[in-house]
Formats: sequence, structure tokens, C-alpha cells
Amino acid sequence: MLDEGIVDGLVAGAISTTADTLRPAFQFIKTSKKNSLISSIFFMLLPQKTIIYGDCAINVDPTAYQLAEIAIQSANSAIQFNIDPKIAMISYSTGYSGSGASVEKVRQATHIVKSKYPELVIDGPLQYDAAMVKQISQSKSPFSCISGNATVLIFPDLNTGNTTYKAVQRSAHISCIGPILQGIRKPVNDLSRGANVEDIIYVIAVTAIQSMK
Repeated sequence: MLDEGIVDGLVAGAISTTADTLRPAFQFIKTSKKNSLISSIFFMLLPQKTIIYGDCAINVDPTAYQLAEIAIQSANSAIQFNIDPKIAMISYSTGYSGSGASVEKVRQATHIVKSKYPELVIDGPLQYDAAMVKQISQSKSPFSCISGNATVLIFPDLNTGNTTYKAVQRSAHISCIGPILQGIRKPVNDLSRGANVEDIIYVIAVTAIQSMK
């Protein structure tokens, strides 16, 4: 129905796995022309502000180029929902304090985004606390353009992203909206099998807004 234009968006997944929910969408709807992959974000409704986490549901171990594309997609989603994108590329190391393949992937992805879209505010690799807490940022990354005020956090792999969003959601008892898909030709959004009525309403609202663009 979505593929044929009978409906403008699709929300599903409250009783199905993400894989079962999204497989038909990937087969029929596919990516939009300017994207090479589909990724996901969560809107994390923190007490102080709403921030975006990506990718926490789709891409298991993205390459540096894929991670850069996820960051760009997430920045565009932030702008669409009136969030000023300040992108933190998350790692277990801040700056050059540590090394390893994962850190280098995050560093390379950050450089790719900067070279393609120099107007975007982005920094990485950053540890979560350096991305979110001003005092810690001043200590660990005093010259960072993020300065502890990240609004978009991009995780290096699915294991990190999915674990973090669930830990924050359940430990802090906050609402989170998603997974919201990006890079797809028409709006398709998944629900966590732990979703409550409020979560479902939020995802429906987001899907409606996406369908208006």
C-alpha cells in the first residue's frame, strides 16, 4: 500500500522483530536516490532536552563511509524536527587519547563528514561524557566545537548504540521515539516490542511529519 501511494507512511513492529518488520520495506521501498543505505535514529526525550541517537537498530558494523552517511542522515533528521545538529561521533576514546581499529573508524568518518559538509558542527572521536557534559569536555577536549552540548550522538556500531539507548531509556525512565528510519524512499518506522501506547503515538506523529516533506 505504501509503495503504491495508497498510504503515506507505515508504522509496525509492536509484536514483531525489527528484522521481520523492516525486511518488506527494504525489499519494496528501498533507499532514496541520494542515499546508499538505510539507518535509524531514536529521539531520546531527556528532561533537559531532546537528543538523537544513531544508529541503534539497523547497521551492525558500519564502515567509516557508512558511519559518515549515518551522521549526515541524522543531522538532516535533526534539522527536520527543529533540533540544531551538534554531532558527536562516539567512541571509547576522546581525541588521540586512545587507539584501535574502532577509534580510527570513527576518526575517519568524522573527517569524511567535515570534508563533505564543512558547515556541520561535528567532532570525534568523543567519549559519551565529553560529548554531553561541559565540564568534562573542557578537561578531555578543550578545543572541541561540541563543548559538551551534543544533540546528535552517532555510535560506532549496533552493539554500542542499541545497548546505550536501552540502558538510558530504562535506567532514566524516559520516553524514546524510534527506531525512526532514515535514507528510505518513503516513511517506514519500527516499534520496539517493549513499546507502550505513548511510544506508539509518538512514532505515528513522527511518521506523519516525515510524510509531509
